Amino acid sequence: MALGYKQMLADADALVRSVSVGEAAAMQADPQLVMVDIRDPRELDRDGMIPGAFHAPRGMLEFWIDPESPYHKPRFAEGKTYVFYCASGWRSLLAARVAQEMGLDARSLRGGFGEWRKAGQPVAERHAKG
Repeated sequence: MALGYKQMLADADALVRSVSVGEAAAMQADPQLVMVDIRDPRELDRDGMIPGAFHAPRGMLEFWIDPESPYHKPRFAEGKTYVFYCASGWRSLLAARVAQEMGLDARSLRGGFGEWRKAGQPVAERHAKG
């Protein structure tokens, strides 16, 4: 294999700023911050999500970010800081790298939703799709 996931994660970690749960929780009140949940919809239904987060399935991310895509979501054209998260922080680190390469001010939540819950931060039920 030319490039495995461990190297991909290491490369992304060298380029993307990751934020701790404490930092993300403190930044949540900032209207210039968007928490982006990239987990599978079944994970959201089962586990809930960070209150106020925007759900963007990982498989559609590039298409939702690109304004030239027929699937573009205006939420990604607001010029804000986007903190991506998944269950453990691996998918979100790779997603944040892609988003950063596409021109967004992107971050990744270190430890993902699992660390968020472990830290006792609030969790909301899933309310809306995409």
